[in-house]
Amino acid sequence: MPWKETTTMEQKIEFICEWRTGKYTITELCKAFEISRPTAYKLIDRFENQGYDGLREQSRTPRKHPNATKDNIVEGILKLKKKHPRWGAKKIKILLFNDFTEQEIPSVVTIHNILKKNGFVCSKKRMRRVKPVFPIFDPKECNEVWSADYKGKFLMGNKIYCHPLTIADSKSRFLFSAKGHYHENLKSAKAEFTKVFRKYGIPGQMHTDNGSPFGSVRAIQRFTQLSYWFIELGIMPVFSDPAHPEQNGRHERMHRDLKAACAKPSAYDLKAQQRSLNHFVKEYNNIRPHEALDMKTPAAMHDFSTKPFPEKIPNFDYDANLKTLKVTQNGAIRWKSYYWVYLTAALKGKYVGIEELGNGIWRVFYRNVFLGYFNENELRNKEKSIRLETNLV
Repeated sequence: MPWKETTTMEQKIEFICEWRTGKYTITELCKAFEISRPTAYKLIDRFENQGYDGLREQSRTPRKHPNATKDNIVEGILKLKKKHPRWGAKKIKILLFNDFTEQEIPSVVTIHNILKKNGFVCSKKRMRRVKPVFPIFDPKECNEVWSADYKGKFLMGNKIYCHPLTIADSKSRFLFSAKGHYHENLKSAKAEFTKVFRKYGIPGQMHTDNGSPFGSVRAIQRFTQLSYWFIELGIMPVFSDPAHPEQNGRHERMHRDLKAACAKPSAYDLKAQQRSLNHFVKEYNNIRPHEALDMKTPAAMHDFSTKPFPEKIPNFDYDANLKTLKVTQNGAIRWKSYYWVYLTAALKGKYVGIEELGNGIWRVFYRNVFLGYFNENELRNKEKSIRLETNLV
């Protein structure tokens, strides 16, 4: 009789039992069970060597595949993963070129499977697909736009908060600095920006969020004291929309890597924490391949800025058709001797340019940057001070 799919094991046992009686020849058994002689001899051989367990269905997978990854390459993959535990198969493959030839290096899928087999890949919960959000500032060249932000604070071992300030080029992703501060304030930020500008030059724009000391949603054009310093250097401050950090997604993605590398766990004090931050900057710029850069490193893609940092703020001359007025200590300009137009305390002591549009409407500039409008007719009607408006009604 032929093998039946649901009773294969029973058929094999029955065959062996009939063979052991010695009443039948192999030919007679093969005819009765409708199997070939090689199959019959294979079953007898397995039974004699392994007993009835040898009759069970065995895997047909070859014990050794001719295209299997060599042991030394597998060891290299695992060694790199242990050294860079947050990196995936794509980045590890790039580093393998330092030790092996292109023909020897397996595919990304194979590397991923090797990592998974050795317990280095944990299955993640499948997330709901969302519509991708693209950055609102997408530069075409290095130093066209830089991005800066204070990565969320975290506690160090001494129970004091560390606030890392990060500054990066938006095109090459080159990370200029990750500086740990005790506080997020103008003095600390300005000192680090000065250090970076002296070394790498200055960009065309500086993209930040609306948090202190970078921007303020209550201020004119969201400009702060730091913003006006950027303007004086020839840098245009630009901002993400309030509550939309995804508009600077490439910088936020870098922050995620920085947090995993430097804050989990954090160091004991700021000095030790800064060593950890410096190590991250060096690895991020020079070793870690970046998928958005065709697996090249940011250091390989970045060029220095051609605009040097001016140690002294250059003077600015307004056009002859603009009135030049000084912002007083209360952040306002005096208009017609006894009226006041409030601008911002961040501009106190500085000069602004006023341009008449007609019908009592005036435009206000700080250097070459537009700030807003005011209507002198409102001053006469209300006989009091007014605030600068960014839009005409």
